[in-house]
Amino acid sequence: MIRSACPSDAADIATIYNHYITGTTVSFEEAPVSTTEMENRLKSVSEASLPWLVFEEDGQLKGYAYASKWKPRSAYRFSVESSVYLRHDCTGRGLGRLLYEALFAELARRGIHSVIGGVALPNEASVALHEKLGMKKIAHFEEVGFKFGKWLDVAYWQKRL
Repeated sequence: MIRSACPSDAADIATIYNHYITGTTVSFEEAPVSTTEMENRLKSVSEASLPWLVFEEDGQLKGYAYASKWKPRSAYRFSVESSVYLRHDCTGRGLGRLLYEALFAELARRGIHSVIGGVALPNEASVALHEKLGMKKIAHFEEVGFKFGKWLDVAYWQKRL
């Protein structure tokens, strides 16, 4: 089931996300986030009138997707950055696609014009997901992140809704 996230989901969301912080280069954060910090992030997305969705199965959160403001200046108000994360043992089942499809539909319903997704490279699965959903690669920045002793590239994909 895909539904809107609520504050009580913050601990599960933080657990999912912290796996990517501590064990991968998918996130450029380097310190795990607390439940309180995740509650604040959920609140920030909600206050921006943007969606945060979760995929729940058998009473457990398996993943989430949300949109945040692309940039703070008002002319950017119809553009957002999208993010999707799955529990590490739930990848490869199509859940990311389901979450992104639901997120994009909700964004279109809210009048959002452009969705931009950033991907730390290399990440073949994330690249494939963005392209499968009709997103087009629009930028590639070389060696803009440094984590686990190595320089990392970031690329961006965009879709107009």
